Amino acid sequence: MNNYSVLSQFLVEIKNPEEEGLYNLYYHNCGNYEVDSGYSTNLTVYLVESNKGNYLSAGQMPLPTFFFTMCVVYFIVACYWLYVLRTSSEGVFKIHYLMLVLVYVKSVALILHGVNYTFIRVKGHREEAFAVLYYITYLMKGTLLFMTVVLIGSGWTFVKHILSDRDKKIFIIVIPLQILANVAQIIIDETEEGESQYTMWTEVFILVDLLCCGAILFPVVWSIRHLQEASQTDGKAAINLQKLKIFRHFYIIVVCYIYFTRIIVYLLKITVPFQYEWINELFKEIATLTFFVISGYKFRPATNNPYFQVSQEDDTEMDEVVTQPGAYEGLTHVNVKFNDGKDPADSAVSTLKQRESSHEYD
Repeated sequence: MNNYSVLSQFLVEIKNPEEEGLYNLYYHNCGNYEVDSGYSTNLTVYLVESNKGNYLSAGQMPLPTFFFTMCVVYFIVACYWLYVLRTSSEGVFKIHYLMLVLVYVKSVALILHGVNYTFIRVKGHREEAFAVLYYITYLMKGTLLFMTVVLIGSGWTFVKHILSDRDKKIFIIVIPLQILANVAQIIIDETEEGESQYTMWTEVFILVDLLCCGAILFPVVWSIRHLQEASQTDGKAAINLQKLKIFRHFYIIVVCYIYFTRIIVYLLKITVPFQYEWINELFKEIATLTFFVISGYKFRPATNNPYFQVSQEDDTEMDEVVTQPGAYEGLTHVNVKFNDGKDPADSAVSTLKQRESSHEYD
């Protein structure tokens, strides 16, 4: 069999605005169409795309400026959230600081993303060091986001102060899936669309991402069910119903965020003209920022926040009921209205001591 080597070069120059658009390059091995031809080829393409010295496409040109701008916005939001936590006189929980770390990581990921696009615009390729740093922060951001949503959805520190075995199983499932989804997205970004791996990893990313989005909704649903049952059984029905209403709001927010960033943004990407491809990134970041701001507002440490109106006293009382020995079964604690001739002040002190002793192990 003879071996042939062909070297060709061609230039496509767009001079008129009417000729602007998206162009595809197809290669056909005509000899391979014949039965038992045995023809095989090895194609190597060096493709240079330039828009008057700018190596970004028309739809990506605004992205470096946009990512730098959003980085500043997220950094300001993170600093304001830190100020709220440091100056708050109310209870500040660990999850509040986890939300703070998430916003800072998001800001760092955006600035590295902007740097990568800047190198592509100037040199035509990414700088490997900044690309690796971006992918690390991208992986951290995705994992922290799903961890935060799962923790809030399970009611950790707001409804209950420990994670149940069911919640831990969700973490065991969601976190590895989210890491796999982020790895698939990284491989997709670094793979050309014509390669076979691109289609496979794209399908893996879509499937795993949908599984993650569906899994993080379960803790929210369980928390809603827990509060609904508690509002019908314990003596603080009004407060539990108020918390139940807000958890339903959070459930709707999570669903809207997932629906918008996974479906609406994709529809925008495939429908808008080529020079407006950056709009899908704009809507995605605006939706993410809105989700962060609304979640931070609903779960902020404040005196009028319904999530903090149920103190740990409820959990303590429940623990006391569960750990009562069998000898006390059937007995009911009754508040005594008389003091057997004792001084009212002594009676008040005795009652106060009893309340303090009941919280000895809080």
